[in-house]
Amino acid sequence: MRIGILTGGGDCPGLNAVIRAVVRRSVQSYNSEVVGFLEGWRGPIENMVMPLRMRDTNGLIQRGGTILRTSRTNPFKVERGPERIMESMKKNTLDALVAIGGEDTCGVASRMHKEHGLNVVCVPKTIDNDLSATDFTFGFDTAVSIVTEAIDRLHTTAESHNRVLVCEVMGRHAGWIACYGGIAGGADYILVPEQAIALDKICDSIKKAHAHGKDYSIVVVAEGAKLENEESLRDKELDAFGHVKLGGIGERLAKLIEKETGYETRATVLGHIQRGGSPTAFDRVLATRFGVMAADLVQQKKFGRMAALQGSKVVDVPVEDGVGELKTLDMELYKLAGIFFG
Repeated sequence: MRIGILTGGGDCPGLNAVIRAVVRRSVQSYNSEVVGFLEGWRGPIENMVMPLRMRDTNGLIQRGGTILRTSRTNPFKVERGPERIMESMKKNTLDALVAIGGEDTCGVASRMHKEHGLNVVCVPKTIDNDLSATDFTFGFDTAVSIVTEAIDRLHTTAESHNRVLVCEVMGRHAGWIACYGGIAGGADYILVPEQAIALDKICDSIKKAHAHGKDYSIVVVAEGAKLENEESLRDKELDAFGHVKLGGIGERLAKLIEKETGYETRATVLGHIQRGGSPTAFDRVLATRFGVMAADLVQQKKFGRMAALQGSKVVDVPVEDGVGELKTLDMELYKLAGIFFG
């Protein structure tokens, strides 16, 4: 068989490990050929391809980002986008496509399969860990590790200067990174999109901590969190998939806390640092398992399916199960985190 592969949406550690696994499994076990489409869905739309041979996968497992590059291109917002994808598949004599991405990339794959008959298999990727039908997505563990290390470093400067430090992390609709990173980093307060920010409670907690001799506090906030009685903290600029571009909650919250408590407060935005660098061992292994599963699904002609981690096993599920609704934070975990607030 001849197989195409693309990486769409935001980059994250582990993408190259999936590419490596798909290529090696396909070539070594099935004698198949693999080509890569560049820059996400823009690749098949504009027929931007590159060969993926065994030697092209050397050293990839520890490398961050994606050698195929990526974009947030939505084929359904491009003139004849879906038709051009199918034309590229035919032009390159491809039997199937492996799409690696999150809600948007896999959502496009699901529509392409249903509406245009594209032979596609998906691999779930998002540092936000917000795809349904899989317990974890690769990239999440690496992001949490980066956040944890950042919070560890913030502790030292917060304590040295008797400051409140607000750390803004990624998380548009789901607070998985904020919650896991906040617990691991020993944050004094964690704020997530699933629960509106009660400013008075946070400030009261900080004041009580100071009254009991703790002269500094660390507050972790997800970028998608918002204040109580406020419709949104987000600007109105949209991306190709209709998502509002986020950012700024950390700085805004820091100013409000300083105003209400009188304590010097500063904000740190981790931003794209969370998506960069080499993947953790967990993410390397998970990405490899997902890649092998995707290659196997292609050979089995089980199209419209997605690799997923359920418990300790990698299984396949319908793509629509992964993208039908977002997997928001387990609020039992958030309750556990709340034991340590204040």
